[in-house]
Amino acid sequence: MKIITEALELQEFTKNSNKTIGFVPTMGALHEGHISLIKRAKKENEIVIVSIFVNPTQFLKGEDLDKYPRKDEADKKICELAQVDVLFFPHAKEIYTDDEASVLAPKVRGYILEGATRPSHFNGVLTVVMKLLNIVTPTNAYFGKKDAQQLNLISLMAKQFFMRVNIVAVDTVRESDGLALSSRNVYLTHEQRKEALKISASLYLAGKMVSKNILDTKEIIKGMREMLEPLEISYVEILSRDFEKLWHVELGNTIILVEAKVGSTRLLDNIWL
Repeated sequence: MKIITEALELQEFTKNSNKTIGFVPTMGALHEGHISLIKRAKKENEIVIVSIFVNPTQFLKGEDLDKYPRKDEADKKICELAQVDVLFFPHAKEIYTDDEASVLAPKVRGYILEGATRPSHFNGVLTVVMKLLNIVTPTNAYFGKKDAQQLNLISLMAKQFFMRVNIVAVDTVRESDGLALSSRNVYLTHEQRKEALKISASLYLAGKMVSKNILDTKEIIKGMREMLEPLEISYVEILSRDFEKLWHVELGNTIILVEAKVGSTRLLDNIWL
């Protein structure tokens, strides 16, 4: 595995390759969810590049940038064992300068759900993803469905900016008890982890209601909110895959999304129906 820290060196590497490139951008603290992205990229491409970069511009003031889990040596070993071809491990000064252009999130989709309480978050996400995609110039780039709003906005950006990359959505990986894998799960105490299971349980309840032909979104959301008590709920929403409000579940076009705080840890999850 080749480790590259400079953007120009990576651009030189990809420029001289005529092979298909699969790209998995991450913020490190790698877990089985990231490994599932790498495996998919390995299956569908001749070269796999993984980036590890904790992007400062997507953290708002007072958020957990300084505390965000960093496991650099372990992450390198995981990538090596997963047979990654290139690990891109840049410093922030390699990605950003003092006077930056940036990508602005859409005025509607970028400011609902997570964007409603974190108003500049998706500007930072889209800017860094644009930069990384321009450095790597991959054939395919892989993102998890757990961050559904982020996935939607990145797909939209790639389409609207006519970028020559295929954005691939990969299913969420869960623990055996249903908890969606997240780098932030390490923040949870034993008791908080038990409480966090209410998030996946609320989504399971929603799926069960739909299977019984209960399709009214207000009724489903009410049941989910009751299941989530006493967690601090940021949102429970049922939207189309274009992130438009639905009054009734439309099979094949619905995402049910939850964000809640367990202690001080913000956790996201969703199911696609």
